[in-house]
Amino acid sequence: MFSVLVVHPELMAAAKVSRAVMAEALNVVLFSDLVDRVPAASAYVDDCVRDGQKVFHDHGAVRTVVLSGMGALPSGEEALVRVLRPLGYRLNGVYPLERLKMTGRSYAQEDYPEDIAQFFVSELHVDRFSEAFAAAALSVTKSSGDPLSPQARTVLARFESDGEVDFESAAAALPALAACFDRQHDIPSLTDYETLLAESAEMAWIATEGNAFNHATDRVADVDALAAQQKALGRPMKDEVEVSSTKRVRQTAYRAAQVEREFRDADGNIVTRVVPGSFYEFITRLPMTDETGKTRLDLAFDSSNAQGIFKMTEAATAA
Repeated sequence: MFSVLVVHPELMAAAKVSRAVMAEALNVVLFSDLVDRVPAASAYVDDCVRDGQKVFHDHGAVRTVVLSGMGALPSGEEALVRVLRPLGYRLNGVYPLERLKMTGRSYAQEDYPEDIAQFFVSELHVDRFSEAFAAAALSVTKSSGDPLSPQARTVLARFESDGEVDFESAAAALPALAACFDRQHDIPSLTDYETLLAESAEMAWIATEGNAFNHATDRVADVDALAAQQKALGRPMKDEVEVSSTKRVRQTAYRAAQVEREFRDADGNIVTRVVPGSFYEFITRLPMTDETGKTRLDLAFDSSNAQGIFKMTEAATAA
């Protein structure tokens, strides 16, 4: 991954593992996992390596559910923000996703906000759906375990208090932090999945994929030119580029990978279906002048853009 990703040189030269270094390490692990799961992303990364280009990981997107009773897992974004906060991540924007009955929030790493990838964490509001939907959501998620070990919690507390830890402690904790970005519940029933899918493609996606990276994103100079190039290569590109209301943020993406997942049928037997998995996104960010008169990169998101990008994981049925 170090031959693929742009990493700020200061993060490579640190004597101890600062919270920023740990944030970057976590992003490298999660980006690598996403590339392994999305064939189009793997092909794109291979192209970059072949051509001597690097990928600038701009942000990763994750989905959570606001619902009590999810086993050992905290409700909503706290399941993930409890990991991000000690690593120096701070709230950078709130984005109502009304069409999806969700709320998105962006978190930026305050030590290196333009250099370390943000997290776009969305919450799905189960109470805005039907009673049948809520029952299915609880049925799916009530078995959730908590991957954050006591040792990892201790390391996070040290990052929160001291801002850095020794290498051995950080290395031991990293797998547990990365495991928080995965599915924490058992195999869902096909009936529950279909109930969820009827009202929310996003909740159906969570049922099979959990809190895994929904997508990772490459920050590029000209997303429109890149989209045209990728379409010419026959890659599964979104038809249009999403443009923010400020005109400074432009986004597009590959369509979601189709993945085989297990379900339990009405008799309790394991069956498999092909459903949408994760995808890979591209974004162009233009500079802006902030309230102090300083020029900086526009790190904002856009509710309309986000809802357009989320459509990459829609599916009519579990095939």
